[in-house]
Amino acid sequence: MYAVIETGGKQYRVEQGTLLEHERIDGINTGDAVTFDRVLMVVTDDEVKVGTPYLDGVVVTGEMKEEGRGDKVTVFRYKSKKGYRRKTGHRQSYMRTLITAIEE
Repeated sequence: MYAVIETGGKQYRVEQGTLLEHERIDGINTGDAVTFDRVLMVVTDDEVKVGTPYLDGVVVTGEMKEEGRGDKVTVFRYKSKKGYRRKTGHRQSYMRTLITAIEE
């Protein structure tokens, strides 16, 4: 059994026991329960349920294991022959969640 969920503007295929790395959710600390209610699809052994766009009454739960920041991405903008140069960097925050259950 697996489900397709949406969080942080991205879609993820998850099963029970999956360690999911996704965008940071504010207000959640390490060890807290996480609930994903934007479930797009659930596939069991004998049937497939597809939402329009989300399934009602289906919830994927998990436990937040850790949080961190990704590698630095360097952004360099310039305009040739004009002397315009800007160098900035970005580190995206993420959290890892262990999926514990898919509840229909």
